[in-house]
Amino acid sequence: MKILVIEDEPKAAEYLRQGLAESGYLVEVAANGVDGLHAAASGDHDLVVLDVMLPGIDGFAVLSALRTGKQVPVLMLTARDRIDDKVRGFELGADDYLVKPFQFPELLARVRALLKRNQAVPGDPVVRVGELEIDPVRHRATRGGQRIDLSAKEFALLSLLAQKTGQVLSRTQIASLVWDIHFDSDTNVVEVAVRRLRAKIDDPFPEKLIHTVRGVGYVLERRV
Repeated sequence: MKILVIEDEPKAAEYLRQGLAESGYLVEVAANGVDGLHAAASGDHDLVVLDVMLPGIDGFAVLSALRTGKQVPVLMLTARDRIDDKVRGFELGADDYLVKPFQFPELLARVRALLKRNQAVPGDPVVRVGELEIDPVRHRATRGGQRIDLSAKEFALLSLLAQKTGQVLSRTQIASLVWDIHFDSDTNVVEVAVRRLRAKIDDPFPEKLIHTVRGVGYVLERRV
């Protein structure tokens, strides 16, 4: 599997390159945001490790631009342990977040978890809600036979709603189960993620499947 590391600090970049290469991955390194975005947009990487503080354009801008087209998993790195930075990263479409300094085994575990999430899991059934089909084996969603391109987090959110079809899930439940983190009541990462998912799952179709239950949360179901 091929990993792109976007990191401007030479020592940190080499540390990541060597560690990931020794773990069996093909590693490409970009030293700034402009080169990193170009490499990510034009390459066929299985994962991007993206530093937040970059010259040229920062990691948030790279992630935002990348998410307009590619849905490759992104692990963000930052030297600032602030919840608002993490929330901003998740709202922009990051799949995981790691604060510097970190031990390499922790980063490797997170890399493996993100890559495993995109691999087939034998025996998982296809979930169908109306004309919407979620296939966890192929990590693919279709509606009316039309392929829907989803990021890892969008697919995880859709899968959660599909597994609980007809059951209303609260924002807290969704944040905990999809992002594995507890957000305070002032953040809107769940609303942003649901809005993006609706734009792909519901907006192009007359029948809406993702519904808001005011004051409670969200539910995926047919309402005929």
